[in-house]
Amino acid sequence: MGRRWSVGLRLRLVAAFAAVALGAVIATTGASYLSARNTILQGVQDRAMDMLRTQVSTFAATVPLPPTQRDLDAFQRRLSGYVAVFYRGELRSTGGPPTEELPTEFRAAVHDSDRVLFQRGLWSESAPYLMVGMTVRTQNSVGVVEPTGLEIYAQISLASSQADISRLAAWAWVTGALALLVAVGIALLAARSVLRPVRELNHAARKLADGEFDTRLRVRGGDELAELAHTFNTSAATLRHNVGELRRMESDARRFVADVSHELRTPLTAMTAVIEILEQETDRMPPDSAVAARLVAGETRKLSRLVQDLMEISRFDAGRAGLELDEWDVATAVRDTLAARGWQDSVDVELPEGLVARLDRRRLDIVLANLVGNALGHGAPPVLVRLRREDDGVVIEVSDSGPGLPEAVLPRVFDRFYKADSARTRSEGSGLGLAIARENARLHGGSLEAGNRPGGGACFVLRLPGVLV
Repeated sequence: MGRRWSVGLRLRLVAAFAAVALGAVIATTGASYLSARNTILQGVQDRAMDMLRTQVSTFAATVPLPPTQRDLDAFQRRLSGYVAVFYRGELRSTGGPPTEELPTEFRAAVHDSDRVLFQRGLWSESAPYLMVGMTVRTQNSVGVVEPTGLEIYAQISLASSQADISRLAAWAWVTGALALLVAVGIALLAARSVLRPVRELNHAARKLADGEFDTRLRVRGGDELAELAHTFNTSAATLRHNVGELRRMESDARRFVADVSHELRTPLTAMTAVIEILEQETDRMPPDSAVAARLVAGETRKLSRLVQDLMEISRFDAGRAGLELDEWDVATAVRDTLAARGWQDSVDVELPEGLVARLDRRRLDIVLANLVGNALGHGAPPVLVRLRREDDGVVIEVSDSGPGLPEAVLPRVFDRFYKADSARTRSEGSGLGLAIARENARLHGGSLEAGNRPGGGACFVLRLPGVLV
């Protein structure tokens, strides 16, 4: 999960860098192309206009006014390129097909202007040209410059310039593509450098989640990532302190429970002996005294069972719980547990014979008593205990036909002191039975799982691998 997130972030950073680089490449390449194109065309245009202006200035004085067609043709031949010469719309001399048809709008603009004008166009789809036009003006006898009626138009092919522009465009895009590749490479290196602290943070967070509370990050520089590393270190230190305090408090609480249970054990033993005597005398007591004696006896036994459970949990916590292993017929052990509590007529069994296992008979009895007792007390009949072999171990299933365990209860059913129904907190057991049962299963190297049957009802599965002999 974390790896996919890291790769995704790297790709997003590279994509962002690449997008910025692509925009910069397009803008730079486009601007360079337009600038070079305009420079090339402007150079061609300026040379054409200068050449036409120079030639007209040189040869226009040789044309008599008004000229004859022969004079006009002679003047046109002196001018280089495709040139057309007009005189007041009456005479014309053209230098080839491109000058035979001139745009009317361009002729009108040249006729009314005293400057050299130009216009770009196409002879065909792939034959661009430049058209330059000017009028010939002269100074009259009183010093006023006036048109002579001569108009000169020259057409210059831009095919060579267009080829240069096309090559320039191709090189520009090739250069841009190479620049983009370089930018992506730089982006990869930059993303790796930027994400290195993030990867270190992710690694440190994983170690912290695994309980290594001494994990710290190196703080480099004073940027946002350094601030993040400092915040992580502060949080880790706070977490370490809080977890240490919680562990200390938990240890103190367990020690307190163990001490209290041990201190209560002796007086409860004496009280149990006393209530047994009281119960024997209840028939000779007044009714009120008999009820009180039975109530005291019941509550004393509940308190005694609670103390025993607390002492058992304390032994598990202290690591002092051990196994007294011996070889037992598992089916017989299950029947003995049911018979000892008078449940043999209330529980259905499927117990194949011949499964002999090496286990702790007393601890198996505790597990089965808790599971069957819960099924009878909180489920509904029929209650079924099923024994089966699994590889070199055994599996015991205890199921009932009641409503089953709510989904919200399943994750916590083995928690200490947990009760699904808060209304039972006073009248029922201590909430330690299933926790003790699971600890006994683990002590055997097995497991205890809770679930619901497909047809309804709770189902507890005890697995004890490797116990068969």
